[in-house]
Amino acid sequence: MSSSIWKNPLLHKDTHPVAGTLDVADEQLLNTTRSEVSNLSSTGTLETKRMDPIKLKREVFRRKRKEQRIQELLQMDKEVELHMQNMATNSSRNFSNKVRASYNIWRLEIHHTNTDSTLRLMKDQIIMAKVYATIAHSQKQSDLYVLLMKCIKQSKAAIGDAHMDHELDSSALERAKAMGHALSSARDILYNSGEVSRRLRVMLQSTELNIDSVKKQNSFLVQHAAKTVPMPLHCLHMQLTTDYYFRDGVIKEYFRDASLKEEEDKAKREDKSLYHYAIFSDNVLAASVVVRSTVTHANEPEKHVFHVVTDRLNFAAMTMWFISHPPLPATVHVENIDNFKWLNSSYCSVLRQLESARIKEYYFKAHDPSSLSDGNENLKYRNPKYLSMLNHLRFYMPEIHPKLDKILFLDDDVVVQKDLTPLWEVDLKGMVNGAVETCKESFHRFDTYLNFSHPKISENFDPRACGWAFGMNMFDLKEWKKQNITGIYHYWQDLNEDRKLWKLGTLPPGLITFYNLTYPLNRTWHVLGLGYDPAVDLAEIENAAVVHYNGNYKPWLDLAVSKYKPYWSKYVDLDNSHIQHCYMSER
Repeated sequence: MSSSIWKNPLLHKDTHPVAGTLDVADEQLLNTTRSEVSNLSSTGTLETKRMDPIKLKREVFRRKRKEQRIQELLQMDKEVELHMQNMATNSSRNFSNKVRASYNIWRLEIHHTNTDSTLRLMKDQIIMAKVYATIAHSQKQSDLYVLLMKCIKQSKAAIGDAHMDHELDSSALERAKAMGHALSSARDILYNSGEVSRRLRVMLQSTELNIDSVKKQNSFLVQHAAKTVPMPLHCLHMQLTTDYYFRDGVIKEYFRDASLKEEEDKAKREDKSLYHYAIFSDNVLAASVVVRSTVTHANEPEKHVFHVVTDRLNFAAMTMWFISHPPLPATVHVENIDNFKWLNSSYCSVLRQLESARIKEYYFKAHDPSSLSDGNENLKYRNPKYLSMLNHLRFYMPEIHPKLDKILFLDDDVVVQKDLTPLWEVDLKGMVNGAVETCKESFHRFDTYLNFSHPKISENFDPRACGWAFGMNMFDLKEWKKQNITGIYHYWQDLNEDRKLWKLGTLPPGLITFYNLTYPLNRTWHVLGLGYDPAVDLAEIENAAVVHYNGNYKPWLDLAVSKYKPYWSKYVDLDNSHIQHCYMSER
Protein backbone atom coordinates (compact mmCIF):
# COMPACT_ATOMS: atom_id res chain seq x y z
CA MET A 1 0.00 0.00 0.00
CA SER A 2 2.75 2.39 1.01
CA SER A 3 4.72 1.68 -2.14
CA SER A 4 1.71 2.63 -4.24
CA ILE A 5 1.67 6.10 -2.52
CA TRP A 6 5.34 6.82 -3.04
CA LYS A 7 5.83 5.40 -6.46
CA ASN A 8 6.36 7.99 -9.16
CA PRO A 9 5.40 6.55 -12.52
CA LEU A 10 7.75 8.98 -14.26
CA LEU A 11 10.84 7.59 -12.47
CA HIS A 12 12.87 4.56 -13.48
CA LYS A 13 11.98 1.52 -11.40
CA ASP A 14 15.52 1.34 -9.95
CA THR A 15 15.13 4.87 -8.51
CA HIS A 16 11.89 4.15 -6.64
CA PRO A 17 12.29 4.45 -2.81
CA VAL A 18 12.01 1.29 -0.77
CA ALA A 19 8.52 0.70 0.51
CA GLY A 20 8.04 1.27 4.27
CA THR A 21 11.47 3.00 4.62
CA LEU A 22 11.38 6.43 6.30
CA ASP A 23 13.93 9.19 6.22
CA VAL A 24 15.79 9.80 9.53
CA ALA A 25 14.56 13.37 9.67
CA ASP A 26 11.02 12.24 9.05
CA GLU A 27 11.31 9.74 11.87
CA GLN A 28 12.49 12.48 14.25
CA LEU A 29 9.63 14.68 13.23
CA LEU A 30 7.16 11.89 13.93
CA ASN A 31 8.68 11.31 17.37
CA THR A 32 8.45 15.02 18.29
CA THR A 33 4.80 15.26 17.34
CA ARG A 34 3.49 12.00 18.80
CA SER A 35 2.62 13.83 22.01
CA GLU A 36 0.54 16.33 20.05
CA VAL A 37 -1.32 13.58 18.26
CA SER A 38 -1.99 11.76 21.55
CA ASN A 39 -3.95 14.82 22.74
CA LEU A 40 -6.67 14.13 20.20
CA SER A 41 -9.95 12.66 21.29
CA SER A 42 -10.19 8.95 21.83
CA THR A 43 -11.94 8.55 18.52
CA GLY A 44 -9.30 10.59 16.85
CA THR A 45 -6.60 8.50 18.58
CA LEU A 46 -8.05 5.27 17.29
CA GLU A 47 -8.26 6.72 13.83
CA THR A 48 -4.68 7.96 14.07
CA LYS A 49 -3.43 4.56 15.18
CA ARG A 50 -5.02 3.09 12.10
CA MET A 51 -3.67 6.06 9.92
CA ASP A 52 -0.83 5.38 7.57
CA PRO A 53 2.48 6.92 8.83
CA ILE A 54 2.88 8.93 5.65
CA LYS A 55 -0.54 10.52 6.06
CA LEU A 56 0.25 11.25 9.70
CA LYS A 57 3.42 12.99 8.69
CA ARG A 58 1.50 15.14 6.24
CA GLU A 59 -1.05 16.16 8.87
CA VAL A 60 1.67 17.22 11.28
CA PHE A 61 3.42 19.19 8.54
CA ARG A 62 0.23 21.04 7.69
CA ARG A 63 -0.25 22.03 11.34
CA LYS A 64 3.28 23.34 11.63
CA ARG A 65 2.97 25.32 8.43
CA LYS A 66 -0.35 26.84 9.56
CA GLU A 67 1.08 27.94 12.90
CA GLN A 68 4.08 29.43 11.16
CA ARG A 69 1.83 31.40 8.78
CA ILE A 70 -0.25 32.69 11.68
CA GLN A 71 2.87 33.92 13.41
CA GLU A 72 4.05 35.65 10.21
CA LEU A 73 0.72 37.39 9.81
CA LEU A 74 0.71 38.51 13.42
CA GLN A 75 4.23 39.80 13.06
CA MET A 76 3.33 41.61 9.80
CA ASP A 77 0.34 43.34 11.41
CA LYS A 78 2.52 44.67 14.20
CA GLU A 79 5.00 46.09 11.72
CA VAL A 80 2.29 47.69 9.61
CA GLU A 81 0.58 49.07 12.68
CA LEU A 82 3.84 50.54 13.91
CA HIS A 83 4.46 52.07 10.49
CA MET A 84 0.97 53.62 10.43
CA GLN A 85 1.42 55.00 13.92
CA ASN A 86 4.66 56.64 12.89
CA MET A 87 3.02 58.17 9.83
CA ALA A 88 0.08 59.49 11.89
CA THR A 89 2.46 61.00 14.42
CA ASN A 90 4.43 62.79 11.72
CA SER A 91 1.24 63.99 10.04
CA SER A 92 -0.11 65.46 13.28
CA ARG A 93 3.16 67.26 13.91
CA ASN A 94 3.07 68.84 10.45
CA PHE A 95 -0.66 69.65 10.54
CA SER A 96 -1.45 73.35 9.83
CA ASN A 97 -4.00 75.01 12.06
CA LYS A 98 -4.90 77.39 9.24
CA VAL A 99 -5.87 74.56 6.96
CA ARG A 100 -7.87 72.92 9.70
CA ALA A 101 -9.67 76.18 10.45
CA SER A 102 -10.69 76.67 6.83
CA TYR A 103 -12.72 73.47 6.98
CA ASN A 104 -14.57 74.40 10.12
CA ILE A 105 -18.24 74.02 9.19
CA TRP A 106 -19.25 76.48 11.91
CA ARG A 107 -17.47 79.37 10.24
CA LEU A 108 -19.91 81.78 8.57
CA GLU A 109 -18.02 81.94 5.29
CA ILE A 110 -18.47 78.17 4.86
CA HIS A 111 -22.24 78.59 4.95
CA HIS A 112 -23.77 78.69 1.49
CA THR A 113 -25.38 82.14 1.36
CA ASN A 114 -26.94 81.76 -2.06
CA THR A 115 -29.79 79.59 -0.87
CA ASP A 116 -33.46 80.46 -0.77
CA SER A 117 -34.88 77.44 1.03
CA THR A 118 -36.13 79.45 4.02
CA LEU A 119 -37.55 82.12 1.75
CA ARG A 120 -39.43 79.57 -0.32
CA LEU A 121 -40.70 77.88 2.85
CA MET A 122 -42.09 81.16 4.16
CA LYS A 123 -43.77 81.94 0.83
CA ASP A 124 -45.37 78.50 0.80
CA GLN A 125 -46.54 79.07 4.36
CA ILE A 126 -48.16 82.35 3.35
CA ILE A 127 -50.04 80.61 0.53
CA MET A 128 -51.39 77.92 2.83
CA ALA A 129 -52.19 80.50 5.50
CA LYS A 130 -54.31 82.42 3.00
CA VAL A 131 -56.18 79.24 2.14
CA TYR A 132 -56.90 78.42 5.79
CA ALA A 133 -57.74 82.06 6.57
CA THR A 134 -60.36 82.05 3.81
CA ILE A 135 -61.86 78.83 5.16
CA ALA A 136 -61.73 80.12 8.76
CA HIS A 137 -63.51 83.31 7.74
CA SER A 138 -66.24 81.35 5.94
CA GLN A 139 -66.72 79.10 8.98
CA LYS A 140 -66.72 82.06 11.41
CA GLN A 141 -63.54 80.95 13.19
CA SER A 142 -62.66 84.55 13.98
CA ASP A 143 -59.81 83.88 16.44
CA LEU A 144 -58.05 81.56 14.03
CA TYR A 145 -58.65 83.98 11.16
CA VAL A 146 -57.10 86.87 13.10
CA LEU A 147 -54.11 84.68 14.08
CA LEU A 148 -53.46 83.59 10.49
CA MET A 149 -53.77 87.12 9.10
CA LYS A 150 -51.36 88.36 11.76
CA CYS A 151 -48.83 85.66 10.88
CA ILE A 152 -49.21 86.45 7.18
CA LYS A 153 -48.52 90.13 7.83
CA GLN A 154 -45.47 89.37 9.99
CA SER A 155 -44.04 86.89 7.48
CA LYS A 156 -44.44 89.35 4.63
CA ALA A 157 -42.68 92.00 6.68
CA ALA A 158 -39.82 89.60 7.44
CA ILE A 159 -39.49 88.70 3.74
CA GLY A 160 -39.62 92.26 2.45
CA ASP A 161 -37.78 92.47 -0.90
CA ALA A 162 -35.53 89.49 -0.18
CA HIS A 163 -34.55 87.15 -3.00
CA MET A 164 -32.18 84.93 -1.00
CA ASP A 165 -32.09 83.68 2.60
CA HIS A 166 -29.28 85.99 3.67
CA GLU A 167 -31.44 88.98 2.67
CA LEU A 168 -34.23 88.01 5.06
CA ASP A 169 -34.92 89.95 8.22
CA SER A 170 -33.27 88.57 11.36
CA SER A 171 -36.71 87.68 12.71
CA ALA A 172 -37.53 85.49 9.70
CA LEU A 173 -36.86 82.14 11.39
CA GLU A 174 -38.99 83.07 14.39
CA ARG A 175 -41.79 84.19 12.06
CA ALA A 176 -41.54 80.92 10.15
CA LYS A 177 -41.80 78.94 13.39
CA ALA A 178 -44.79 80.97 14.55
CA MET A 179 -46.47 80.48 11.18
CA GLY A 180 -45.79 76.76 11.39
CA HIS A 181 -47.58 76.54 14.74
CA ALA A 182 -50.51 78.57 13.40
CA LEU A 183 -50.80 76.34 10.33
CA SER A 184 -50.66 73.24 12.49
CA SER A 185 -53.55 74.51 14.59
CA ALA A 186 -55.51 75.49 11.48
CA ARG A 187 -54.97 72.08 9.94
CA ASP A 188 -56.26 70.35 13.07
CA ILE A 189 -59.38 72.54 13.15
CA LEU A 190 -60.20 73.18 9.50
CA TYR A 191 -58.54 70.57 7.35
CA ASN A 192 -60.81 69.24 4.68
CA SER A 193 -59.07 67.93 1.57
CA GLY A 194 -61.90 68.86 -0.77
CA GLU A 195 -62.24 72.40 0.54
CA VAL A 196 -58.49 73.03 0.56
CA SER A 197 -58.15 71.72 -3.00
CA ARG A 198 -60.95 73.95 -4.19
CA ARG A 199 -59.43 77.02 -2.55
CA LEU A 200 -56.01 76.24 -4.03
CA ARG A 201 -57.53 75.88 -7.51
CA VAL A 202 -59.21 79.26 -7.15
CA MET A 203 -55.92 80.82 -6.07
CA LEU A 204 -54.10 79.16 -8.97
CA GLN A 205 -56.58 80.47 -11.52
CA SER A 206 -56.42 83.94 -10.03
CA THR A 207 -52.62 83.88 -10.09
CA GLU A 208 -52.56 82.75 -13.72
CA LEU A 209 -54.84 85.63 -14.68
CA ASN A 210 -52.61 88.06 -12.80
CA ILE A 211 -49.50 86.67 -14.50
CA ASP A 212 -51.12 87.00 -17.90
CA SER A 213 -52.09 90.59 -17.16
CA VAL A 214 -48.60 91.44 -15.92
CA LYS A 215 -47.03 89.88 -19.03
CA LYS A 216 -49.21 91.98 -21.29
CA GLN A 217 -48.47 95.09 -19.29
CA ASN A 218 -44.74 94.34 -19.37
CA SER A 219 -44.87 93.79 -23.13
CA PHE A 220 -46.70 97.07 -23.59
CA LEU A 221 -44.25 99.00 -21.43
CA VAL A 222 -41.21 97.50 -23.17
CA GLN A 223 -42.65 98.35 -26.57
CA HIS A 224 -43.52 101.83 -25.34
CA ALA A 225 -40.00 102.38 -24.00
CA ALA A 226 -38.45 101.00 -27.19
CA LYS A 227 -40.31 103.40 -29.48
CA THR A 228 -39.97 106.46 -27.23
CA VAL A 229 -37.14 108.88 -28.06
CA PRO A 230 -35.01 109.39 -24.92
CA MET A 231 -34.79 112.99 -23.72
CA PRO A 232 -31.00 113.27 -24.23
CA LEU A 233 -31.32 112.05 -27.82
CA HIS A 234 -34.15 114.50 -28.48
CA CYS A 235 -32.00 117.24 -26.94
CA LEU A 236 -29.10 116.37 -29.28
CA HIS A 237 -31.35 116.57 -32.34
CA MET A 238 -32.73 119.93 -31.22
CA GLN A 239 -29.26 121.35 -30.59
CA LEU A 240 -28.02 120.25 -34.00
CA THR A 241 -31.15 121.54 -35.75
CA THR A 242 -30.71 124.91 -34.06
CA ASP A 243 -27.10 125.05 -35.24
CA TYR A 244 -28.21 124.21 -38.79
CA TYR A 245 -30.73 127.03 -39.07
CA PHE A 246 -29.13 129.66 -36.82
CA ARG A 247 -25.55 129.58 -37.99
CA ASP A 248 -22.95 131.52 -36.04
CA GLY A 249 -19.44 132.24 -37.27
CA VAL A 250 -18.05 128.76 -36.51
CA ILE A 251 -21.01 127.00 -38.10
CA LYS A 252 -20.75 129.14 -41.22
CA GLU A 253 -17.13 128.05 -41.48
CA TYR A 254 -18.25 124.41 -41.29
CA PHE A 255 -20.75 124.97 -44.11
CA ARG A 256 -18.18 126.74 -46.27
CA ASP A 257 -15.78 123.81 -45.91
CA ALA A 258 -18.58 121.31 -46.48
CA SER A 259 -19.73 123.02 -49.70
CA LEU A 260 -16.18 122.87 -51.06
CA LYS A 261 -15.86 119.19 -50.15
CA GLU A 262 -19.28 118.47 -51.65
CA GLU A 263 -18.00 119.32 -55.10
CA GLU A 264 -14.89 117.20 -54.59
CA ASP A 265 -16.90 114.21 -53.31
CA LYS A 266 -19.58 114.31 -55.99
CA ALA A 267 -17.63 111.99 -58.26
CA LYS A 268 -16.91 109.61 -55.39
CA ARG A 269 -20.62 109.02 -54.79
CA GLU A 270 -20.90 107.24 -58.15
CA ASP A 271 -17.43 105.69 -58.38
CA LYS A 272 -17.91 101.91 -58.74
CA SER A 273 -14.32 101.23 -57.66
CA LEU A 274 -15.00 102.52 -54.13
CA TYR A 275 -16.75 100.85 -51.21
CA HIS A 276 -20.31 102.14 -50.83
CA TYR A 277 -22.59 101.82 -47.79
CA ALA A 278 -26.34 102.49 -47.49
CA ILE A 279 -27.68 103.66 -44.10
CA PHE A 280 -31.34 104.64 -43.58
CA SER A 281 -31.85 106.30 -40.21
CA ASP A 282 -33.63 109.03 -38.27
CA ASN A 283 -31.24 108.64 -35.32
CA VAL A 284 -28.19 110.92 -35.52
CA LEU A 285 -26.30 109.26 -32.68
CA ALA A 286 -26.87 105.74 -34.01
CA ALA A 287 -25.84 106.68 -37.56
CA SER A 288 -22.71 108.40 -36.26
CA VAL A 289 -21.66 105.23 -34.42
CA VAL A 290 -22.14 103.08 -37.54
CA VAL A 291 -20.02 105.44 -39.66
CA ARG A 292 -17.34 106.02 -37.03
CA SER A 293 -16.91 102.34 -36.18
CA THR A 294 -16.67 101.43 -39.88
CA VAL A 295 -14.08 104.09 -40.66
CA THR A 296 -12.08 103.22 -37.54
CA HIS A 297 -11.50 99.65 -38.76
CA ALA A 298 -11.20 100.37 -42.49
CA ASN A 299 -7.80 99.64 -44.01
CA GLU A 300 -8.28 102.35 -46.64
CA PRO A 301 -10.86 104.75 -45.18
CA GLU A 302 -10.45 107.24 -48.06
CA LYS A 303 -12.12 104.68 -50.34
CA HIS A 304 -15.30 104.36 -48.24
CA VAL A 305 -18.45 106.29 -49.12
CA PHE A 306 -21.51 106.41 -46.84
CA HIS A 307 -24.93 107.22 -48.31
CA VAL A 308 -27.15 108.26 -45.37
CA VAL A 309 -30.87 108.80 -46.02
CA THR A 310 -33.06 110.34 -43.34
CA ASP A 311 -36.49 111.97 -43.14
CA ARG A 312 -37.45 115.63 -43.36
CA LEU A 313 -37.77 116.02 -39.62
CA ASN A 314 -34.20 114.89 -38.91
CA PHE A 315 -32.44 116.03 -42.10
CA ALA A 316 -31.08 119.25 -40.56
CA ALA A 317 -29.71 117.47 -37.47
CA MET A 318 -28.17 114.62 -39.49
CA THR A 319 -26.57 117.02 -41.97
CA MET A 320 -25.27 119.27 -39.21
CA TRP A 321 -23.65 116.37 -37.41
CA PHE A 322 -21.66 115.13 -40.39
CA ILE A 323 -20.72 118.68 -41.44
CA SER A 324 -19.30 119.40 -37.99
CA HIS A 325 -17.92 115.83 -37.52
CA PRO A 326 -16.80 114.59 -40.93
CA PRO A 327 -15.28 111.07 -40.63
CA LEU A 328 -12.22 112.02 -42.68
CA PRO A 329 -10.83 110.78 -44.95
CA ALA A 330 -14.07 108.87 -45.70
CA THR A 331 -17.02 110.50 -47.47
CA VAL A 332 -20.55 110.94 -46.12
CA HIS A 333 -23.50 112.12 -48.18
CA VAL A 334 -26.80 112.86 -46.41
CA GLU A 335 -30.08 112.85 -48.37
CA ASN A 336 -33.68 113.69 -47.54
CA ILE A 337 -36.18 110.95 -48.42
CA ASP A 338 -38.67 113.61 -49.48
CA ASN A 339 -36.38 114.47 -52.39
CA PHE A 340 -37.02 111.05 -53.95
CA LYS A 341 -39.78 112.16 -56.32
CA TRP A 342 -40.20 108.65 -57.69
CA LEU A 343 -41.22 107.46 -54.22
CA ASN A 344 -44.97 107.99 -54.31
CA SER A 345 -48.13 106.00 -53.66
CA SER A 346 -48.70 105.27 -57.32
CA TYR A 347 -45.38 103.43 -57.50
CA CYS A 348 -44.80 102.26 -53.94
CA SER A 349 -47.21 99.66 -52.51
CA VAL A 350 -46.34 100.39 -48.90
CA LEU A 351 -47.02 104.11 -49.23
CA ARG A 352 -50.38 103.33 -50.79
CA GLN A 353 -51.23 100.94 -47.96
CA LEU A 354 -50.09 103.35 -45.27
CA GLU A 355 -52.52 105.90 -46.63
CA SER A 356 -55.44 103.45 -46.44
CA ALA A 357 -58.19 103.92 -43.88
CA ARG A 358 -57.72 100.35 -42.62
CA ILE A 359 -54.09 100.91 -41.63
CA LYS A 360 -54.88 104.27 -40.06
CA GLU A 361 -57.61 102.67 -38.01
CA TYR A 362 -55.29 99.86 -36.94
CA TYR A 363 -52.75 102.33 -35.63
CA PHE A 364 -54.63 105.40 -34.53
CA LYS A 365 -58.29 104.72 -33.70
CA ALA A 366 -59.01 104.68 -30.00
CA HIS A 367 -61.75 102.06 -30.33
CA ASP A 368 -59.40 99.65 -32.11
CA PRO A 369 -58.30 96.79 -29.78
CA SER A 370 -55.77 98.33 -27.45
CA SER A 371 -52.34 96.94 -26.83
CA LEU A 372 -53.27 95.53 -23.45
CA SER A 373 -56.60 93.99 -24.37
CA ASP A 374 -55.72 92.62 -27.80
CA GLY A 375 -54.92 88.95 -27.50
CA ASN A 376 -54.43 88.18 -31.19
CA GLU A 377 -52.13 90.87 -32.60
CA ASN A 378 -48.47 91.03 -31.64
CA LEU A 379 -47.71 94.31 -29.90
CA LYS A 380 -44.42 94.87 -31.68
CA TYR A 381 -46.20 95.35 -35.00
CA ARG A 382 -47.81 98.51 -33.63
CA ASN A 383 -44.40 100.17 -33.44
CA PRO A 384 -44.38 103.39 -35.53
CA LYS A 385 -41.18 102.28 -37.29
CA TYR A 386 -43.40 100.11 -39.51
CA LEU A 387 -45.08 103.32 -40.70
CA SER A 388 -41.73 104.85 -41.69
CA MET A 389 -40.68 104.58 -45.32
CA LEU A 390 -37.07 104.63 -44.11
CA ASN A 391 -37.69 101.05 -43.04
CA HIS A 392 -38.78 100.06 -46.56
CA LEU A 393 -36.15 101.90 -48.60
CA ARG A 394 -33.98 98.77 -48.60
CA PHE A 395 -36.21 97.40 -51.37
CA TYR A 396 -35.40 100.35 -53.66
CA MET A 397 -31.60 100.21 -53.81
CA PRO A 398 -31.25 100.56 -57.64
CA GLU A 399 -33.59 103.56 -57.65
CA ILE A 400 -31.55 105.30 -54.95
CA HIS A 401 -28.13 104.32 -56.38
CA PRO A 402 -28.62 103.81 -60.13
CA LYS A 403 -24.91 104.15 -60.99
CA LEU A 404 -23.58 101.55 -58.52
CA ASP A 405 -23.06 97.81 -59.03
CA LYS A 406 -22.66 96.77 -55.37
CA ILE A 407 -23.60 98.31 -52.06
CA LEU A 408 -23.42 97.17 -48.43
CA PHE A 409 -26.57 97.86 -46.43
CA LEU A 410 -26.07 98.55 -42.70
CA ASP A 411 -28.83 99.05 -40.12
CA ASP A 412 -28.34 101.95 -37.72
CA ASP A 413 -28.25 99.63 -34.70
CA VAL A 414 -25.03 97.85 -35.68
CA VAL A 415 -21.40 98.33 -34.69
CA VAL A 416 -18.56 97.47 -37.06
CA GLN A 417 -15.53 95.81 -35.46
CA LYS A 418 -13.42 94.77 -38.47
CA ASP A 419 -12.53 95.93 -41.97
CA LEU A 420 -15.48 95.10 -44.23
CA THR A 421 -13.80 95.51 -47.62
CA PRO A 422 -13.37 91.70 -48.10
CA LEU A 423 -17.16 91.50 -48.49
CA TRP A 424 -16.86 93.16 -51.89
CA GLU A 425 -14.66 90.24 -52.99
CA VAL A 426 -17.19 87.55 -51.99
CA ASP A 427 -18.60 85.72 -55.01
CA LEU A 428 -22.38 85.69 -54.52
CA LYS A 429 -22.76 82.93 -57.15
CA GLY A 430 -25.33 84.92 -59.13
CA MET A 431 -27.41 85.69 -56.03
CA VAL A 432 -28.72 89.18 -55.28
CA ASN A 433 -28.41 89.26 -51.50
CA GLY A 434 -25.46 88.19 -49.35
CA ALA A 435 -26.61 87.64 -45.75
CA VAL A 436 -25.94 85.59 -42.63
CA GLU A 437 -28.46 82.81 -42.02
CA THR A 438 -30.17 82.78 -38.65
CA CYS A 439 -31.84 79.37 -38.50
CA LYS A 440 -30.80 77.09 -35.65
CA GLU A 441 -32.58 73.77 -35.45
CA SER A 442 -36.28 74.74 -35.66
CA PHE A 443 -35.83 78.46 -35.00
CA HIS A 444 -35.97 81.34 -37.52
CA ARG A 445 -37.23 79.35 -40.44
CA PHE A 446 -39.84 80.59 -42.89
CA ASP A 447 -42.78 79.21 -40.91
CA THR A 448 -41.76 81.55 -38.05
CA TYR A 449 -42.49 84.64 -40.14
CA LEU A 450 -45.04 83.64 -42.79
CA ASN A 451 -48.61 82.35 -42.59
CA PHE A 452 -48.39 78.88 -44.16
CA SER A 453 -52.11 78.33 -43.66
CA HIS A 454 -52.57 80.72 -46.57
CA PRO A 455 -52.41 78.89 -49.95
CA LYS A 456 -50.35 81.65 -51.57
CA ILE A 457 -47.60 81.05 -49.04
CA SER A 458 -47.83 77.25 -48.75
CA GLU A 459 -47.79 76.78 -52.54
CA ASN A 460 -44.73 78.93 -53.18
CA PHE A 461 -42.40 78.54 -50.21
CA ASP A 462 -40.79 75.85 -48.06
CA PRO A 463 -41.73 76.26 -44.39
CA ARG A 464 -38.37 74.73 -43.39
CA ALA A 465 -36.35 77.16 -45.53
CA CYS A 466 -33.69 78.93 -43.50
CA GLY A 467 -34.23 82.54 -42.51
CA TRP A 468 -31.54 85.18 -42.74
CA ALA A 469 -30.93 88.59 -41.23
CA PHE A 470 -31.32 92.16 -42.42
CA GLY A 471 -28.79 94.52 -40.87
CA MET A 472 -25.65 93.75 -42.86
CA ASN A 473 -26.41 92.77 -46.45
CA MET A 474 -24.29 92.87 -49.58
CA PHE A 475 -26.54 93.65 -52.55
CA ASP A 476 -25.52 92.98 -56.15
CA LEU A 477 -27.45 95.74 -57.90
CA LYS A 478 -26.75 94.41 -61.41
CA GLU A 479 -28.41 91.10 -60.52
CA TRP A 480 -31.09 93.03 -58.66
CA LYS A 481 -32.14 94.78 -61.86
CA LYS A 482 -31.87 91.59 -63.89
CA GLN A 483 -34.12 89.66 -61.45
CA ASN A 484 -36.55 92.63 -61.04
CA ILE A 485 -36.38 92.37 -57.24
CA THR A 486 -38.36 95.54 -56.63
CA GLY A 487 -41.16 94.24 -58.88
CA ILE A 488 -41.27 90.97 -56.89
CA TYR A 489 -41.49 92.97 -53.68
CA HIS A 490 -44.37 95.06 -55.01
CA TYR A 491 -46.27 91.96 -56.15
CA TRP A 492 -46.20 90.32 -52.72
CA GLN A 493 -46.74 93.58 -50.85
CA ASP A 494 -49.93 94.15 -52.82
CA LEU A 495 -51.16 90.66 -51.94
CA ASN A 496 -50.60 91.36 -48.23
CA GLU A 497 -52.71 94.49 -47.97
CA ASP A 498 -54.98 92.76 -45.45
CA ARG A 499 -51.93 91.44 -43.50
CA LYS A 500 -52.99 87.81 -44.02
CA LEU A 501 -49.66 86.60 -45.45
CA TRP A 502 -47.45 88.18 -42.76
CA LYS A 503 -47.59 90.89 -40.17
CA LEU A 504 -46.11 94.30 -40.78
CA GLY A 505 -42.35 94.62 -41.06
CA THR A 506 -39.56 94.23 -43.62
CA LEU A 507 -38.05 90.81 -42.84
CA PRO A 508 -41.04 88.66 -43.99
CA PRO A 509 -41.33 90.41 -47.39
CA GLY A 510 -37.54 90.30 -47.57
CA LEU A 511 -37.54 86.52 -47.11
CA ILE A 512 -40.14 86.23 -49.86
CA THR A 513 -38.53 88.71 -52.25
CA PHE A 514 -35.04 87.18 -52.00
CA TYR A 515 -36.25 83.57 -51.84
CA ASN A 516 -33.64 81.38 -53.56
CA LEU A 517 -31.68 84.57 -54.31
CA THR A 518 -29.72 84.83 -51.04
CA TYR A 519 -26.11 83.71 -50.66
CA PRO A 520 -25.22 82.62 -47.07
CA LEU A 521 -22.24 84.51 -45.65
CA ASN A 522 -19.99 83.19 -42.91
CA ARG A 523 -21.59 83.70 -39.50
CA THR A 524 -18.61 85.65 -38.18
CA TRP A 525 -19.52 88.54 -40.46
CA HIS A 526 -22.71 89.33 -38.57
CA VAL A 527 -23.62 88.37 -34.98
CA LEU A 528 -27.17 89.20 -33.90
CA GLY A 529 -29.19 89.26 -30.72
CA LEU A 530 -27.55 92.01 -28.65
CA GLY A 531 -30.87 93.84 -28.49
CA TYR A 532 -32.86 91.04 -26.90
CA ASP A 533 -30.72 88.03 -25.91
CA PRO A 534 -28.60 88.38 -22.74
CA ALA A 535 -26.92 85.01 -23.45
CA VAL A 536 -25.06 85.77 -26.69
CA ASP A 537 -21.62 84.15 -26.56
CA LEU A 538 -19.07 86.86 -25.74
CA ALA A 539 -16.42 85.06 -27.79
CA GLU A 540 -18.70 85.28 -30.85
CA ILE A 541 -19.20 88.99 -30.20
CA GLU A 542 -15.46 89.61 -29.92
CA ASN A 543 -14.77 87.73 -33.18
CA ALA A 544 -17.64 89.28 -35.16
CA ALA A 545 -17.07 91.80 -37.95
CA VAL A 546 -20.48 93.36 -37.23
CA VAL A 547 -22.58 93.09 -34.06
CA HIS A 548 -26.27 93.86 -34.27
CA TYR A 549 -28.51 95.21 -31.49
CA ASN A 550 -31.68 93.89 -33.14
CA GLY A 551 -34.56 93.87 -30.70
CA ASN A 552 -36.02 96.37 -28.25
CA TYR A 553 -32.97 96.81 -26.04
CA LYS A 554 -31.15 99.34 -28.18
CA PRO A 555 -27.77 100.52 -26.85
CA TRP A 556 -28.89 104.18 -26.66
CA LEU A 557 -31.83 103.25 -24.39
CA ASP A 558 -31.87 102.59 -20.67
CA LEU A 559 -33.32 99.18 -21.57
CA ALA A 560 -29.98 98.13 -23.09
CA VAL A 561 -28.27 94.97 -21.82
CA SER A 562 -25.47 96.51 -19.76
CA LYS A 563 -22.74 94.03 -20.70
CA TYR A 564 -23.27 94.73 -24.42
CA LYS A 565 -23.41 98.52 -24.16
CA PRO A 566 -19.61 99.16 -24.15
CA TYR A 567 -19.27 97.69 -27.66
CA TRP A 568 -21.44 100.57 -28.88
CA SER A 569 -20.69 103.43 -26.48
CA LYS A 570 -16.93 103.46 -27.17
CA TYR A 571 -17.72 104.90 -30.62
CA VAL A 572 -19.84 107.76 -29.25
CA ASP A 573 -18.04 111.09 -29.54
CA LEU A 574 -18.07 112.07 -25.88
CA ASP A 575 -15.95 115.17 -26.60
CA ASN A 576 -18.82 116.75 -28.52
CA SER A 577 -20.23 119.73 -26.60
CA HIS A 578 -23.85 118.90 -27.47
CA ILE A 579 -23.50 115.28 -26.28
CA GLN A 580 -21.88 116.49 -23.07
CA HIS A 581 -24.66 119.03 -22.54
CA CYS A 582 -27.56 116.67 -23.33
CA TYR A 583 -26.29 113.46 -21.74
CA MET A 584 -24.25 114.72 -18.83
CA SER A 585 -26.97 117.13 -17.67
CA GLU A 586 -29.44 114.23 -17.76
CA ARG A 587 -27.28 112.32 -15.31
